[in-house]
Amino acid sequence: MNDQIDHRAPVGGPTPGYLDFARVGPLTPEAATALADAVALAGRCGPADLDRLFALSDAARASAARLLDARPHEIALAPSTSNGLFTAAAALRGPGTVLVPRDEFPANVYPWLRFAGRGGPDVRFFDPDPRRRVSADLLRRHLTPDVTALAVSAVDSLTGHLAPLAALKEVLGPDRLLIVDAIQGLGAVPLDAHAADILVSGGQKWLRAGWGAALLLIRDRCADRLTPGLGGWAGVTEPFAARHPAPPLPGAAAHLATNPDFPAAAAIGAAIDSVLARGGPAAVGTRIRATLAELLDRARRAGADVLLDGVGERERAGIGTFRLPGHDPAGVHHALETAGVITTRRGEWIRLSPHTSTTSAAADLFGDALDTLTRRTSRAPTSPTGPASTSPSTTPRTRICTGTGTTPSNPTHPHSQEPTCPTTPTP
Repeated sequence: MNDQIDHRAPVGGPTPGYLDFARVGPLTPEAATALADAVALAGRCGPADLDRLFALSDAARASAARLLDARPHEIALAPSTSNGLFTAAAALRGPGTVLVPRDEFPANVYPWLRFAGRGGPDVRFFDPDPRRRVSADLLRRHLTPDVTALAVSAVDSLTGHLAPLAALKEVLGPDRLLIVDAIQGLGAVPLDAHAADILVSGGQKWLRAGWGAALLLIRDRCADRLTPGLGGWAGVTEPFAARHPAPPLPGAAAHLATNPDFPAAAAIGAAIDSVLARGGPAAVGTRIRATLAELLDRARRAGADVLLDGVGERERAGIGTFRLPGHDPAGVHHALETAGVITTRRGEWIRLSPHTSTTSAAADLFGDALDTLTRRTSRAPTSPTGPASTSPSTTPRTRICTGTGTTPSNPTHPHSQEPTCPTTPTP
């Protein structure tokens, strides 16, 4: 029950140089308060306390419905993004084929692989364009009569590219499903959520709600095409019926294995309410993008290459990625951390992901750290073969799964999995 969080500790917000919300978003004060209050209810467990505790799930779903322009019964609370995607994969029966971009984050790969051959549709990987983008034209070229769904991230976790969900759904049409992993966009920028037939997002990143609850949206328009593959006793109308299985509950609740983590539900509901109170994703996204633009400008001034540079403002979410030519990426990452700037390193790239709480002090810390690093390097003695540095080509490449085995990822854009725990060293 979110026991990884010390509820007694005061929440003072992230450190000034924290630029890693795409990895973990420190809890908002509203989410932390809601979480602590719910834990207090669970600690007392009086009849009225339990009624209030259980009602937190309904309140969170109502808040999520406003955020996603959905009906509350179209939303259930899953334990995590991965669990929600496995729930979707278990619900989508074959025959057919699910298209998955080859550089997709692994959380949106393994559910489809695991259920392929176990009653689920086949999986076919396709290559995004050279800049890791999935466009409507690209999707159109890969559509074949057997394709029943596309599984895609709303925001690419390395480049920050915002997928054109509405255009993708238009190409897919009403008979094919658009399944969206929205964790890198929900709460940070406006998403074309209406285009998604199924959408999943945990609360521990941009929503800043901590772990234990994720939104699982299943639109009414596709509900009859899904079976409650992971639906358990909490997803049926009569869990204590004399004979099983009992009829499933209407809406997304049919896919619940058990009750949600109610304190986590309180936290994610409060976090969503906080986003809506601040003007919604449009207002929040405007501030995040402006801050990110300033950070990337500081990186360019230091001589950095920016991944997906030149992309339109509305095509990038809250993530920006850079590298310093001639500099060891691990050394750059360490120098930033030493200066109090917290980022994620992905191979040769350094990922920046600010939030509305990020102040101008973070940009100053970041810019000063890069200036110090580049000045130090420019004064360093050179060997006969040139400056001492680690070539990006020596950075280890990861491999990702395909339907027929493993193949190297695009060597230009290494894609390594993020740490599964905030305390695990970043690869």
